[in-house]
Amino acid sequence: MESSSAYEQSQRFLRQRNLMVIVTLALAIVSVILLVVAFNRDREVILQPIAPREMSLSSKGVSRDYLEAVTRDTAQLALNRSPETLKYWMESLLAITAPSARGDLQTKLLKIFEEQNGSQITQFLTIDWIDVDPETLTSQVGGVLHTVVADKEVSRDHRVFEFSWKYSGMTLKLTSFGVLVDDEGDKS
Repeated sequence: MESSSAYEQSQRFLRQRNLMVIVTLALAIVSVILLVVAFNRDREVILQPIAPREMSLSSKGVSRDYLEAVTRDTAQLALNRSPETLKYWMESLLAITAPSARGDLQTKLLKIFEEQNGSQITQFLTIDWIDVDPETLTSQVGGVLHTVVADKEVSRDHRVFEFSWKYSGMTLKLTSFGVLVDDEGDKS
C-alpha cells in the first residue's frame, strides 16, 4: 500500500509541476506579447498651441497643421534678428536643429553673427503665405524681408524661404533653411 500511495503522490506532484510549467510559459508568452505591443504602439500627443484648431503629433508622422505652426514660428525666429538678439537667435536655431545638421548650420550662423554683431542692421519678415508638405517634410514661406539700418529701411524685397525637417521619435527637427533662388540665379 505504501508504494501505491507514494506513486499516487509522486504523480500528483508531477501533474502540479507540469501545470506550473505550462502556466509559467503562458505568462512569459503573454508578457512578451504585451511588451511587443507596447513598443510598437503608435503614440499621439494632442497639442493646444495658440491656434484656431487643435493639433496632434503622432509616431506615424507630422500633421499639416503642426508642420505649418512649427514652420511659422521657426521662420519668425530665423528671419527676425537684430544686433541685440543675435546670441539668442543663434542659440535658439541650433536648439531646434537636428544633430546631423547642426555643424553645417552653426558655421553659417556664426558667419552671420560675426557680420552683424555690433552693427545697426536689423531684419524682419512679414509673412504673406506658408505652404507645407508633411510627406517630404519641407515647407516654404513667402513674405517681405525688411532690412533696416539704424532707423532707416534700406530694402524691402519679397522672398521665398524653404525649410527642411527631420521627424524621428515624436520630435521634429530643422535640417536646413534658406532663400530659394530661381533658374537665372536671381533671388525670388
